[in-house]
Amino acid sequence: MPYTARLQPGAAAPAFTLPDAAGTPVSLDSFRGRSVIVYFYPKAATPGCTTEACDFRDNLASLQGLGYEVLGISPDPQDALAAFTADHLLTFPLLSDPDNAVAKSYGAWGEKLLNGEITEGVLRSTVVVGRDGTVTLAQYQVDAQGHVAALRTELGL
Repeated sequence: MPYTARLQPGAAAPAFTLPDAAGTPVSLDSFRGRSVIVYFYPKAATPGCTTEACDFRDNLASLQGLGYEVLGISPDPQDALAAFTADHLLTFPLLSDPDNAVAKSYGAWGEKLLNGEITEGVLRSTVVVGRDGTVTLAQYQVDAQGHVAALRTELGL
């Protein structure tokens, strides 16, 4: 199976509750009434994932000022997320999805080219969930570099 089904605008965002770096459960439902940028990344502390996380960190205050929260999701264990958060002073929750169930439910799982080989794994993806819990934007296989600027443009921010 090359890809899981991708979400489309207007679809209900799949509910989830995942532990953050400290082990505290974070539920998408707890953000109801606010817009949430949910981004999926393959592995903490790798170059692309670090670039993307720091980009979200550097734009977080502005995004929050416009009514958006940010959640990062990867298959990393909580201790790796805690180290990544501390090393880069990340100021938004990173959530652990060790069995990739949430990534798959969001369509952020599939085949990708890695070091010249086709592998299966997390696709760098971003899904924006509106205040009502529906998908307002879904982007798959995004570039880490400049992603937040491109996202802001797409959202008209």
